[in-house]
Parts: sequence; structure tokens; C-alpha cells
Amino acid sequence: MSAAPAQAHPPSRLTLYRQLIRWDRPAGWLLLLWPTLGALWLAADGFPGWHLLAVFTLGTVLMRSAGCCINDVADREFDRHVKRTAERPVTRGAVSVKEALAVGAVLALAAFALVLTTNALTIALSFPALAIAVAYPYAKRFVSMPQAVLGVAFSFGIPMAFTAVRGGHGAWDLAALNTAVPWWAWGLLVGNLFWVLAYDTEYAMVDRDDDLKIGIQTSAITLGRHDVNAVMSFYVLYLLTWGSIGFEQGLGVPFAAGLAAAAVQVAWHHTLIKDRSRDGCFKAFRLNHWVGFAVFAGIVFDLSPH
Repeated sequence: MSAAPAQAHPPSRLTLYRQLIRWDRPAGWLLLLWPTLGALWLAADGFPGWHLLAVFTLGTVLMRSAGCCINDVADREFDRHVKRTAERPVTRGAVSVKEALAVGAVLALAAFALVLTTNALTIALSFPALAIAVAYPYAKRFVSMPQAVLGVAFSFGIPMAFTAVRGGHGAWDLAALNTAVPWWAWGLLVGNLFWVLAYDTEYAMVDRDDDLKIGIQTSAITLGRHDVNAVMSFYVLYLLTWGSIGFEQGLGVPFAAGLAAAAVQVAWHHTLIKDRSRDGCFKAFRLNHWVGFAVFAGIVFDLSPH
């Protein structure tokens, strides 16, 4: 008589928390990181120093992780109807709503502690940044293109990078904000918003059939048969915006090379998404951080001492 199979041990709390914050999927925080660091380099006209580099790198990882906690709580009823998300810890009941929110709060507080080491203007901007991050998971209930809300949330590190570098340690009023964040920095935010629209529409294309059944609004559904052309247009607007601003600010050949490397990837992404297959769209989304890295690398090399 054969022995009964050994019972698998349930995952530890640490393992569940790592699943909750998508620790095994760094692409999410890399999408946040590269434009933020690019803005940091541009604001400082070169290397911004180890302190600010650490603050914005760690802060990006922490806030993206906190955002995952909020998102999973907000979407727990929807996620159980989508094959790709049905096994998320909150959705399957392995982590309670209160526990997920507590983890998210701890991570957000840790990020805020990092912001406290900068200046008053950056601290002030962290509050609307948090509000937008919390609002995004609920936007799909009311907005036909919630990816635009995500675009603002994922781009808010750009003005914060400028205030951290140029905000000094004085006032935190509107005049100080206008001094620290020039018009072209807001242009970078708008340009980055187009990049977020591009890659998150690819992401939404993966779940379009499930989302239609559930009744969720996404850019992939709103754009309909124009989705592929719209994604490519968003990419072009992103590269044109960052390119024109970068060249206007005096960047040259290394930056142009970074833009060219990003453009080659964008062309490849078109081949991945043109047939709207789930695998192709998800692959394009998952590899998008290399597009942002190419632009960031171009900025770094251009602003490095020669």
C-alpha cells in the first residue's frame, strides 16, 4: 500500500507579500524608474548625487509596491474573473483586505520617510502624487481611458525630481514650484504620459475579452479597432516630446542614439501587437522598460563628463 502524498506547505507570509507586491516582476517599477531618473539627471545637468539617486530609486520601488497592494484590493472582485489575475493573493483570499492595506501603508510610509530627507517643496508634491496613485485603481469604473490617470501617476516623479534638485530648502508655494520646475519639465511629464498610454494599452489588450465581460472600461476597449494605430501614435508622441525637449536643452549625439534605440524597439513592438494576440501584447508590455532605459541611457551618456 503506497504512502499518502505529502501535503504541500502553505506559502509563508513573506512569500505572499512578495507575490502581493509583484516582487518577481520588476518590469513594473522599472517603467516608473527610468523616466524619473532621466528627469533627475536633466534637473541636475548630470549626476544628481548618491543621496537623491537612492531616494528616488528606493522610493520608486516602494511606491509601486504600495500601489500593487491598493490595486489588488480595489480590483479583487474583478480579478477573480480574469485568468491572468485570479490567483493574486488578495483575490484568492490568501491575504485579507486589511492585511494588504496595512502592507501598502507601511510601504508608502517608508517611501514618505525617504521624501522627508529632501525639501519642503518635494514633500508637498508627494501628497498629490499619493492621491493620484490611490485614485487610479478606481478610475476604470468612471473613466473611459483610465490609462491616462495611470499616466499622470507614473509621471509624477518627474516634477518631484526637479523640486528635489532645484527646490532648495525654502518656500513651498506656487512661486517656488514655478522656479524649481520649468515649463519643459512639465512637457516631459506630458510626453511620458503618452508612453504610459502606449504600454498600458498593450497591457489592456491582453485582457480585453475578460474586461468586456466584466464591464471594466479600458483604453483597449475605448479605442476598439484603432488600438494598434493609437499605441504606435502614443509611442511617437512620447519620443518626439522627449526628443524635442532634450535637444532644446542642449543634448546631442548620445541622446539621439538612445532615442534611436528606443525607436527600433517601438518598431519591433508593432510586430508583436499588430495581430492583437495575448502573448504578443503581453510580451510588448513586459519588455517596455527597455524603451525607457534606452532614453535614460542616452541622457546619462550625454550629460557625463567628457
